[in-house]
Amino acid sequence: MTSELTLSPALLQRIKRDYEEQPNLRLTPPQAQRLWGLDGPTCGAVLTALVDAGVLQRTPDGRFVCRPSAA
Repeated sequence: MTSELTLSPALLQRIKRDYEEQPNLRLTPPQAQRLWGLDGPTCGAVLTALVDAGVLQRTPDGRFVCRPSAA
């Protein structure tokens, strides 16, 4: 059973801005959870939303990085 999370636009914008301000940021999901103080499901939903929006991409080793055109 899955439930849909409602993501705060302010949270999405904050994380997007952090990636834009630090274009070399390369975070695994657990690192992102610790950095932004998020639980696992929320962090996963935020990262997925930013990938879907074209802001981030996931590397083969599972890290999330800023897409070159988004920086």
